[in-house]
Amino acid sequence: MRNLRFRSAATAATTALVAALALTACGQTDTAGADTKPDAKTASTSTPTEDTPKNESTSKPGEATEKPQDSSGQNAETASTSSSKSSSGAKSNARTTCTGGNTKVTVTNVTRPINHLLVTATNTGKGTCDAYYAPLLGFDDAQAVTQINEDSKPQAVVTLAPGESAYASIALGGDGSPDIEAYKLSVHFAGRANQGSVGSPANLTLPKGTMISDTTSVSYWQSAMADALTW
Repeated sequence: MRNLRFRSAATAATTALVAALALTACGQTDTAGADTKPDAKTASTSTPTEDTPKNESTSKPGEATEKPQDSSGQNAETASTSSSKSSSGAKSNARTTCTGGNTKVTVTNVTRPINHLLVTATNTGKGTCDAYYAPLLGFDDAQAVTQINEDSKPQAVVTLAPGESAYASIALGGDGSPDIEAYKLSVHFAGRANQGSVGSPANLTLPKGTMISDTTSVSYWQSAMADALTW
């Protein structure tokens, strides 16, 4: 009877021990499972990195920025400057008629041929000018211009760049001997249409002792002094 009680007690103790071990095992398993779950709070509070917008300017105040360009790829400011220079260049290259206003005119004696004067017109302007036909001369108070030697007509109009000169010779005696005293000379310039004079004339004082005749003549403008003096 006493042995039976001991066995019953032993059995109860064994059962209680097994149950306790089972509970301990379950607790460890739950804890291990909980550790494997992600930390939801940590994942939701991560801060994204901000990227600089692609079209946003990153230049600092005071730094040079790229200037706008035109369709040809040329800087707009440079294109404007080039255009201005081109326009200025076009004006400086424009051709005008030679007159007393854009030339310096002189009249001088020459030793050969005898009884001749040389008229020189030098371009003092900034552009090219054309000396058309022949100088239109007026001695003193003459009412008509001096006759022109048509045989002296050159093959082309004489064109003068700045600083260049055109030449014309005056044959004082013409077909005879000069016998009329002359003191002053007005030099007018013909226009392209050869319909009278254009612009302002040059008013000159003749070399002392100049004598002219009724047949005094003047040559066409020439580009070389030697060519003018052949007439």
